[in-house]
Amino acid sequence: MPETTKDKKLSLLDSTTIIMGSMIGSGIFIVSASMAQKVNSPGLLIMAWVITGIITILAALSYGELAAMFPKAGGQYVYLREAYNPLFGFLYGWTLFTVIQTGTIAAVGVAFAKFTGVFWKDISDEHFLLSIGAFHITTQQLLAIGIIILLSVYNYRDVKTGALLQNIFTITKVVALLALVISGIYFGLNGQGTAENFKPLFPGTMTWVTIGIFGGALTGSLFSADAWNNITYTAGEVKNPQRNLPLSLLIGTSTVIILYILANFAYLYVLGVDKIKIAENGRVGTLLMQTILGDKGKLMMAALIMISTFGCLNGIIFTAARVYYAMAKDGLFFKQAGTLNRNNVPAKSLTMQCIWSCLLCFSGSYGDLLDYVMFAVMIFYVLTVTGLFILRVKKPDAERPYKTLGYPVLPAIYVLLALLVSLFMILNNGQNCLYGAVIMIAGVPVYYLINRKKTG
Repeated sequence: MPETTKDKKLSLLDSTTIIMGSMIGSGIFIVSASMAQKVNSPGLLIMAWVITGIITILAALSYGELAAMFPKAGGQYVYLREAYNPLFGFLYGWTLFTVIQTGTIAAVGVAFAKFTGVFWKDISDEHFLLSIGAFHITTQQLLAIGIIILLSVYNYRDVKTGALLQNIFTITKVVALLALVISGIYFGLNGQGTAENFKPLFPGTMTWVTIGIFGGALTGSLFSADAWNNITYTAGEVKNPQRNLPLSLLIGTSTVIILYILANFAYLYVLGVDKIKIAENGRVGTLLMQTILGDKGKLMMAALIMISTFGCLNGIIFTAARVYYAMAKDGLFFKQAGTLNRNNVPAKSLTMQCIWSCLLCFSGSYGDLLDYVMFAVMIFYVLTVTGLFILRVKKPDAERPYKTLGYPVLPAIYVLLALLVSLFMILNNGQNCLYGAVIMIAGVPVYYLINRKKTG
C-alpha cells in the first residue's frame, strides 16, 4: 500500500474499532450453547472464555511487535514471509483466500440474512427461487450475496470512508452488547435469575477426559474471538503504526474479551447451563432476551445481531483484500490484485474476494470449510508468534519501536497454550483437522507452479 504520510489515514480509534468490529459477529450470541453441551459446568464455561481471553491477548501483544516492525499491507503474510520464507507467507495467504476469510465472509453474510428473516419471512433458506437437483438458490443466499457485494463496492472508496462506517457500527454494537449484559444482570437481580445457576461451579472430579472435552470446547470461544489480527493487514494505512497498532491490538482485544465474559455471566445467571444447552439453534442471546423481555426481546436480539454481523462483515471485507494486494506485489497472486484505484484502495483485490465469497454462499459448505481450517489457523498463529523469536535472532538490529511485553516468557506461554489447543482439536475432531491441513498443504504445488511461471 502507499507508504507516504498523506495516505496513512487510519487513527487509533479507527484501528481499534476495526479490531473490535471484526471480532464481534454472531458467535458470542450462539457458541455458548455448544460449549455448554460439552463442558456441562458453569465454571468450566466461564473458564473457557477466560482462557480464550488470555490466549488472544498474549497473541496480540506478540503481534504488536511484528506490526510495529513491518507497518506494511499484508500483516501476517508479511511476518511469515520475513521470519521464514515466501512459501510460508504464501500458504497463509492461500488458505486465507480459499476459505478462512472468504468462508467467514460468506458465513457472516448468511447469518445477517438469517436474522433479517425474523422481520421479513420471505427471507429464508426454505424460500427457493431456483432448484436444480441438489443445487438451490434461496432468498437468504441472495440477500447474503447482495450485502457482500454492497460492502465490497462501498470499500472501493477512500479508506477513511470505510473506517467511518466501521466506527459507527462497532460503537453501536458494543453499546448494544453492553446493554444485553446489563439487561441480563439487572433482570436477573430482580427475580429472573439466581446465583444457584452457578452451583456446582465445577464438576466433582476432573479427569483427563474432562480436560480433553474442555479443550475441545475452546474451539468455539477462540473462533468467536478471532479476526483480531485483521488490522495488521491494513498497517500501511495506519497513522503512526509503531504506536497505534500495538495499542489498538491491546485495547481492542481486551475490551471484546471482557464483554464476552460478562455476556456469559449474564447467560448463566438468568438461564443456567441446562437452558443454555437446549437453546433453539444455539441462539443463547435470543433466549436470554426472550426470557427477560418476552417476544419483543426476540426482535431486539435479531436487530442486535443484524447490526453486529453487518459491522463484522464490513471489517473483514475491508481488511483482508490488503493481503492479496501484498501477495500480488510479490508476484504470488493475480497481477491485477496488486493495483490501486484512484482512492488508493485495492479495488480489484476486493472484487476477487467478493466473487469467491459469493460463490461460497452458493456452495452451502462454507460452515464445513470453516471447521476444516480451525486447525490450520491455530498453526499459522503458532508459526507467527514463533517467528518473533526467529526475527530476534535473524534481524537483531532491526528497528523495534515496540517490544513484546514479557518477552520471551509471555510469547512462549502463548505458543505452548496454542499448541495444546491444537492437540485438543486433533483429539476431538481429527478428521476436520486433517481436511484443514490438506487445504493448507494444497498450496505448496500452487506456490511452486507460480514460481516456475515467474522464472520461466
